[in-house]
Amino acid sequence: MSLHDDRHTLDGDVFVSPRHLAGSTCTGDPALVPLLDHGWDLQYDDLGNVYVNAPDRRVRLGYLPEGEDDGLWRINAYKDPFGPPTWGVCFNDRVPTEFVQAFTTAIATAYEQGPDTYLARPVSGTDEHDPFLAVVPLLQQGWQIDRPRWGVFAVQAPDGLAGLEFTTGDLDPEAELTTRDARWQLWAGKSIDRPVWYATASTDTPVALLTAVTQCVADPTPLPRWRQETLSYIEGMAQLTPIIPPQPPAPTPLDVQRAAASRRPAALPAASVPRWSTTSRPALPSPRR
Repeated sequence: MSLHDDRHTLDGDVFVSPRHLAGSTCTGDPALVPLLDHGWDLQYDDLGNVYVNAPDRRVRLGYLPEGEDDGLWRINAYKDPFGPPTWGVCFNDRVPTEFVQAFTTAIATAYEQGPDTYLARPVSGTDEHDPFLAVVPLLQQGWQIDRPRWGVFAVQAPDGLAGLEFTTGDLDPEAELTTRDARWQLWAGKSIDRPVWYATASTDTPVALLTAVTQCVADPTPLPRWRQETLSYIEGMAQLTPIIPPQPPAPTPLDVQRAAASRRPAALPAASVPRWSTTSRPALPSPRR
C-alpha cells in the first residue's frame, strides 16, 4: 500500500519520519485493543489508571497516567500469579503508541499459544530464542553497532537519535522492574541520559516480544501525528510531511452515464407530437367567408 492510500482515515495532519521521533498519540486505546479483543479483563481506578489482566492473571498490564513516575505502560508476566514477576517491560509516557501496540499484539498472540511461549527465556546461541535476534530488524534498516561503554552492546539509528542497548552481566531483578537499569533499553532523543522516550525490558523477556517492538521501530513508514502536538520536542530533528487531503474518488462508468443523462434535454410527451400516416384523413377545407 502506498503512503497515502489510507489518508482519509489518518489521525493527524503530518507524517513524522523517522518514526522513532513521532512520540505518543496521547491515547492508550490502540494498545489496549489487542488484549481486550482476546477477552482480557479491564478494570480502572478513580484516578484514571487502567489495569488489564489475562484470564489466569499470569500477564498483567497497567496503563498508569496517574502513576508515581513516567512509566506509563507496565507489563509483567508471572509463572506463579502470586509470586514475583518473571519478566517486566516498561514504556514511558512519550513512546510512540504504535510500538506499545506491537508489543501488546505480540503478547496477546503468545498468551493464546501458552506459557511455553510467553514465558520462554532467551538463550544465547539458539535458533529461536537468541536475544540478539531482536536486534536484527534494526540492523537490516541501517542501524549501526555501537560500543558506548564496557559491558554494553548497542546499536544506533542512522540519524543518531535512537538506540538500543543490551547490558551484559548480572543485574538486580527488582531494579530491572522498577528503574531504567534493565537488561534492554530502547530510547530516542539526543542522548540516552535525557531521552525523548525510552522503553525497558528485563532479563527474561521473551525474544519474540522484543522483536515485535524492534520490527515496528525499524519500519521505514512514517507515522501520522498532529503538528501542534509534536513540534515541542522533535522540532529540528524529525522530517514532517503534510498529509495530503483526500481526493474525490474517480468517477465510475455508471457515474459518467448518469451525468450525461442529467445534461440531456427532456423529451416532449408523445401525445404532443403530431404524426402523419396513410390512414390519416385529409384535412377538411376551411369555411369560406
